Amino acid sequence: MKQFSLKVSSRAGVGRGASRRVRHSGGIPAILYGTLNAPQNLAVDAPEFTRLLKGIAGSAAVIEIKQTESDKRLSIIKEIQRDAITDRILHIDLQEVSADQEMELNVSVHTVGDCYGVRVENGILEVVSHEVRIRCLPKDLPAFIEVDITDLKIDHSIHLSQLPKIAGVKYLGDPNRPIVACVQPAVEVEATPAAAAAPAEGAAAAPAEGAAAPAAGDAKAAAPAAGAKAAAPAAGAKAPAKPEKK
Repeated sequence: MKQFSLKVSSRAGVGRGASRRVRHSGGIPAILYGTLNAPQNLAVDAPEFTRLLKGIAGSAAVIEIKQTESDKRLSIIKEIQRDAITDRILHIDLQEVSADQEMELNVSVHTVGDCYGVRVENGILEVVSHEVRIRCLPKDLPAFIEVDITDLKIDHSIHLSQLPKIAGVKYLGDPNRPIVACVQPAVEVEATPAAAAAPAEGAAAAPAEGAAAPAAGDAKAAAPAAGAKAAAPAAGAKAPAKPEKK
């Protein structure tokens, strides 16, 4: 495990005003708490903490807090509060740990290897759990959990119980919890055109444009209803001529 250290100084005031003064002076307000000692308000040099984060690079790490040469304590970063707009670090929560007491924390999962299910079977690699919770002594803390996916085939998973054994590290949680899986690619279903609507029951289908008229005698002309008057001639139509008398 790589060793990290961070110089801090005591911070007398508490509250927004005191925190604002720390930030104006180029520092970051912080608090160190745990079961070993009473919580202590601290100030951390902002550029130094930025360099520390770059060195850690998202991995799990135990940090030696140095207030004086004689006052050194171990801790882990519990939370970093940032400004939602500028992403500037506003506050740091540090949890004190003991060198001879086991601690619990989440550790990132890193995959290594060329997945068989992706390379040969056209599957998709899916990291189901990006972190796992472990219990260990500070000296046994791994930076991350490395999972070899070389032999992972499609429709198969690597579960918590199959993670690599690390001396002094115990995985916490359901042993059957999936960590990494190789799944089938999603199949896009093309929408089929809707079937033509059938004519309503009893309704005669209209002949297609250009279709020939039905042959004579195939259908009887509808007789006018009893008592109905003959249709009047269209406007402008001439009446039939009367026959001449001899």
